Amino acid sequence: MMMNPEIYKQQFTTDDTPGWQAIDDELEKIYGDNEVRHYGPLCGLHYAAGGTDPIDGASIYDSSHQTFHRHIISYGMSELYYNEEKAGGEFSKWGFEFTFRLAPFKDDQNDPIWAIEVMNNLARYVFSSGKWFEENHFIPANGPIRLNTDTKITGFVFALDPELGKIESPHGEVSFLQLVGITDAEVEHLKKNPTMGAVKELIENLKKDNPLLITDLDRK
Repeated sequence: MMMNPEIYKQQFTTDDTPGWQAIDDELEKIYGDNEVRHYGPLCGLHYAAGGTDPIDGASIYDSSHQTFHRHIISYGMSELYYNEEKAGGEFSKWGFEFTFRLAPFKDDQNDPIWAIEVMNNLARYVFSSGKWFEENHFIPANGPIRLNTDTKITGFVFALDPELGKIESPHGEVSFLQLVGITDAEVEHLKKNPTMGAVKELIENLKKDNPLLITDLDRK
């Protein structure tokens, strides 16, 4: 059924969070009733209320798919809350949410909150510049992606999350864009040829041994 404002008003009330629920519904297909740890805005205030974090929250799941890792999903780059004016749009807000898969790292005693801060930093760029990210984009981090860490992972490429893909939310399409950590050698390679084709080729090569594109800070 094509979502339009009238159907939208029949299905939802102003107390509902249709976009948020669409994300949760997709995660439930993968994780069922597995425990999820959800973190609200790190600064304590939502962006709309004057907070400094564009992301309204992030969920972290322990995944045993492929190999044990933490799967982090953002909430806030797409339209989360009731908004009948946005019903049935082509894209929901910026049209994506961030995801990140991280292998256990010795210096992360608890959940890797630093990864949520990385998402917030990228979100600030989007909100301030009006430029959004897409599959096969590339970002050098100009240093370790985890600050003050001895790691060769110094940049990111964006791939469609291999499990979450894209969904059609009540507000439009949402792509789950996965941040994939790349080494300084890979960063330098892409700097010489920063095309989406070169990024796609690198991602396909990484997938051969790592189909879920899990970032390992110990990878050389």
